[in-house]
Amino acid sequence: MECLAGFAPANLLLLRPSRFCTCNTRKALSLNAKFNPTRPEEDDPLFRFAITRASLRFKETISPEPLFIDTYSACFGPTAELDAEHHQNHYCLATKFIDDRLLAQVKNIDGVKQVVLLTDGMDTRPYRLNWPKSTIVFDISPDNVFKRAAQKLEDVGAKISKNCLLLHIPEQSSNMEQLCSKGFTGNTPSLWVHQGFPVINLAHFKETLSLVSTLAMKGCLFLGEMPVWLAETEIGMKCTRNEWLDKLFMTYGFKVNIIEYDEVARTYSRDLVPGEFKSILFVAEHLRFSDDQMETWRRVYQRLEEEADEEGERWASTMQVEYSYEFTEL
Repeated sequence: MECLAGFAPANLLLLRPSRFCTCNTRKALSLNAKFNPTRPEEDDPLFRFAITRASLRFKETISPEPLFIDTYSACFGPTAELDAEHHQNHYCLATKFIDDRLLAQVKNIDGVKQVVLLTDGMDTRPYRLNWPKSTIVFDISPDNVFKRAAQKLEDVGAKISKNCLLLHIPEQSSNMEQLCSKGFTGNTPSLWVHQGFPVINLAHFKETLSLVSTLAMKGCLFLGEMPVWLAETEIGMKCTRNEWLDKLFMTYGFKVNIIEYDEVARTYSRDLVPGEFKSILFVAEHLRFSDDQMETWRRVYQRLEEEADEEGERWASTMQVEYSYEFTEL
């Protein structure tokens, strides 16, 4: 997989926790040290990819001034260290941006809040973010990675916020039926995040856009990261990357805004490490009605049409009686 390339595994446990490291982080480090690095899942590229990203969050957590705290990231097992520092810098800035935007948006939703995370299977957002009550988090990710991660999170006592719910949908069956069978509804606001989700090719990413477009209400946000190579394989001589992305997202009913990493770095008073990252950070607003909304409107229109027909029949019947009465009088 091209999107999994470029990561050099190493042992992050050689790094010592800083004085800013919490007790929970030290506990997670202890659990991490007991992990057996020779387990067969190490041969799974999706598992290695998820481990690498968890390593980046762990390194950020134990840094002197972390952007975010993810104490659960160390419990997944052997960690990896990237050769290029900018991988951590860009990824952690994107993670912080997504965290903040996600929580800011979900807190503005009244009633049930639906959050759909398209992830690598080791996303700890369901546990480390303080969700408002009545939030349902749907995690769509590789099933084998998620199950292993879920067991390790359970072992360290990770729990989602009170009065909230976490539901998993295997990435291999991330279709409308699977998501809706878990209780998702397109007549309720939702927020969608795409970070770490395996992308095979452009057609696969288009399927994801189509899925979100079908299920998300008008006005819902879809945000996250997508691989740069998706755009590089399609851009022509007369088309810039942003123009191509605008066209791609608009095809599925989204107005997209590309977020520059240096802009995010300035927001959080960080220096952006030089070097081109392999992801594009985006925020897209859905401009179409979901299939559920369209079905609701169809039913309303049908009912109004039926009521109009009944009213017309009653009016015609009344007029016929009155006409008959007048004719009889004559």
